Amino acid sequence: MRARDGRLPGWGADAGLVVLTFVPALLSQPYVDTSGPAWVSLMAYETVGVVVLLLRRRMPATAFVVGFGALLAALVGSAGEGAKLSPLVFLPPAVLLYNLGHHGVSRRRTMSAALGVSVLSAAGLWLNRMTTDSGDYRGGLDVLAALAPMPLAWVMGFAARTRQELLAAAERQAADARRAQALEATQATQRERTRIAGEMHDVVAHSLTLLVVHAETLRARGGELPAWARAQIDGLAAAGRQSSGELRDLLRMLRDPADAVPLQPVPDLGELDALLAGHRAAGGTVELTMDVASQSVPGPVQLAVYRVVQEALVNARRHAPGAPVQVTVYGKGDGELRCEIVNGRGVRRAAAGAGIGLGLVSMEERISALGGELTAGPTGDGGFRVAATMPWERAHA
Repeated sequence: MRARDGRLPGWGADAGLVVLTFVPALLSQPYVDTSGPAWVSLMAYETVGVVVLLLRRRMPATAFVVGFGALLAALVGSAGEGAKLSPLVFLPPAVLLYNLGHHGVSRRRTMSAALGVSVLSAAGLWLNRMTTDSGDYRGGLDVLAALAPMPLAWVMGFAARTRQELLAAAERQAADARRAQALEATQATQRERTRIAGEMHDVVAHSLTLLVVHAETLRARGGELPAWARAQIDGLAAAGRQSSGELRDLLRMLRDPADAVPLQPVPDLGELDALLAGHRAAGGTVELTMDVASQSVPGPVQLAVYRVVQEALVNARRHAPGAPVQVTVYGKGDGELRCEIVNGRGVRRAAAGAGIGLGLVSMEERISALGGELTAGPTGDGGFRVAATMPWERAHA
C-alpha cells in the first residue's frame, strides 16, 4: 500500500501516532521511578491505551472515557504501591480528547463523555485518598496542572473539524457555481443556435423554396424550352430539393442537438455518380476514377469525401466555368483514403466576386476532425487541385 495525495495510509498514521504518544513515557520513566510497581502500572496502562487509540475513529467518546479511566487506574494503583509515573502519561488522553472534538461527535455523546470523566475523576481522587497515606503520592497541584490544558485539545480538534467543514462547503459552493456557469453557457449556446436556425430559416430556406418553385414551374412548361434548358432546369430542381432537405436537417439539429438523426439519407460514395451527373447537367465536364469499395469505407469518411467533391465542383463551376474536372478516389496501403479533385483552366470568364472564401476553410475543418490532411492550390497549367487524405482507423474509432 502506498501513500496517496501526499498523505500516509491509515495504518502508517496510526503507527506513527502510537510511537509519538506512548514511547516518550517509556523513555522518561527511568528518570522518574524505576520500581517494579511503576513499570507494571505503566505497561498495563499503555497496553490499554494502544487499543483504545486504534479504535478512536470508530468510537471517539468511548475511547476517550476508557483511556482516561485507564490513566486514573494506573495513577491510583502506582500511588497505592508508593510509585510514580512519568508526567508524559497524560499524552494519550490529550490525543483522544482532540479526536473527540475532531470527529464531530454529537453534543449528547460529548456531554456524556465529559460527565463520565468527571465521575471517574472523583472516584479516582477518593480511591487515591483511601489507598495512600503519604502526601507525596496523593494527587495535588501537579495532577491539576497536567489536566488543566486538556480542554484545549478538544478545542483544537473542534476547530480542525470546523475548518474541514468550511473547506468542504466552499468546494461544494464552487462546484455548484461551476455547474451553474456551465448550464448558463449551455443555455446561452442553445439560445444562439435557435436564433441562427431562425435566421437561416427566414432567409436561406425561403430563398431555396422559391428556387424550387420557379424550377418546377419552368419544368411544367418544358415544351416551350430548348432541350439544353430542360436539362438545366431538371438539375436545378433536383439540387434545390436536395439542399432543402439537408437544410431542414441542419435547422432541426441547430434547434435541438439531441435530435441529430437526419431525415434525409446521409450522402456517401454511392451518391457521387448523382453528384457528378448534376455537374454535367449544369454544363460541366467531369470524370470519376474510384478503386475502393464503398462498403469498406467508414460512414464519416464517405460523407467527408462527398462534401469535399461537392465543394470542389462548386468552386470549379464558379471560378473555372467549362473546365474539365478529374475526380480520383483510392485507398492507400497504409490504411488511408485519398481523394483528389483537379480542374483545368476555365474556358469562360469567372463571375466577378464569386464566393466568400469559406469553402476551403469548411473542407479543412471537416478533414481535420477525422485526423486527416487537406491540401489545395493552383496547378502549373492554370487549374486548381484539392487533395484530402483521411485515416480509416480514426474514423472507425
